[in-house]
Amino acid sequence: LREVLEVYPKVKGIQVLDDEGGYMFGEYRSKWIPDSKERRKVILDRFRNWQSFSNSSPVEGIVAAIRTFWSADRKISIYVFGDEFTGGSVQQVVDQVDRINRSGAQGGDRLVRIHAIGFPLDPAAPQFTSIRFATLMRIVCQRNGGTFVGLTR
Repeated sequence: LREVLEVYPKVKGIQVLDDEGGYMFGEYRSKWIPDSKERRKVILDRFRNWQSFSNSSPVEGIVAAIRTFWSADRKISIYVFGDEFTGGSVQQVVDQVDRINRSGAQGGDRLVRIHAIGFPLDPAAPQFTSIRFATLMRIVCQRNGGTFVGLTR
């Protein structure tokens, strides 16, 4: 997260949601968090210990972010960080994101760009859900103007 924030040294606003669409900072629900060095430090500090329920499916958070924060006068990027996908169909999620992210867009454009960073599971853990996350997010990123980065350690 720190490295992603460093790529964008100045933005008009930041927001952090979990995969269910829940807010890290409830006081900024449905609003942009003003960008500042101090606020970025608070975000990173809270991120280290943030515990939220996860159904290991990013679709709810992606949909909530698009519906809440898309604006015709801003360029918006979503970054999804994760390690596994335990949802039903990969294709069903891809189709749902396609429908939401095209709604109202001009000429095949997407409302927002979607990027993702995949983290590996412990090598002793079954890898099936990690492979599914990587597969899902590679497709979602490709179709939505983003980049998928799969970390190996």
